[in-house]
Amino acid sequence: MADPKKRFPDNVDGDFFVDTSCINCDTCRQLAPEVFGETEDYSFVKSQPRTPDQTQQALRAVVSCPTGSIGTSQKRAAREVMADFPLPIEGNVHYCGFNSSKSFGGNSYFIRHPDGNWLIDSPKFLPILVRRFHDMGGVQNIFLTHRDDVAEAERFAKEFGSIRIIHRRDLGAQPEAELVLEGTEPRSLHLDFLALPTPGHTAGHAALLFQNRYLFSGDHLWWSPERNRLGASRSVCWYSWPDQIRSMERLLDHSFEWVIPGHGHRIQLPQAVMHRELSALIERMKGQNV
Repeated sequence: MADPKKRFPDNVDGDFFVDTSCINCDTCRQLAPEVFGETEDYSFVKSQPRTPDQTQQALRAVVSCPTGSIGTSQKRAAREVMADFPLPIEGNVHYCGFNSSKSFGGNSYFIRHPDGNWLIDSPKFLPILVRRFHDMGGVQNIFLTHRDDVAEAERFAKEFGSIRIIHRRDLGAQPEAELVLEGTEPRSLHLDFLALPTPGHTAGHAALLFQNRYLFSGDHLWWSPERNRLGASRSVCWYSWPDQIRSMERLLDHSFEWVIPGHGHRIQLPQAVMHRELSALIERMKGQNV
């Protein structure tokens, strides 16, 4: 839990606050956008919760913060809200919560599937989440979008006997992975799951397309609510911006309604609108106007 003696002066007066250990990962702003705001370097409480729903959202942010940087006196309520996770997004797709500092607070996701459940990237390995995964049928496959967000995938794989999937060019982050992707061509992993190599952010970055509806985009693609459009960033492209543009262009060959990223906000749009938004982003990337 955060230290009230280290709270940022930007926090409005009240019970919830953010302290100086914040790494500005955006987790709290995604979970409780009406409560948390952003400076250039960190998050802060811009408005204390005014409704029960806002309080619930703020408490979810408390337990999901990777660095424990959010404080509140409602410690019992924060413990109780841990049972909300994995948090449903739509259908059998869930947000895991409990973001890990080992992935700079990257989001991870859980898909409940009749042929075996999937984990996309890794949250913290916490007993309460491990029990929930067991209760929901375990984890058969762990899809790792790239080297930055493997976090505690190895511990989850050992616990559940999971198959870890990662691209060869990022294999150094998980050298004992059971299934290794190659090249840049799509690879069918199941009738409902298609791996889409998307080098750019890292050499071995890959996205996962589920049911031609949900694109788990890692750090390749996200939604910017401030600009109301899809986004990508050259400043966090660790490998190759031209390759990332080419990877983005290959996504135009596929249909999806959801972009569900590791970092950044998720969005649902009609397929035609999503295609148009993606095309517009590619043109901005080529003009370096993202």
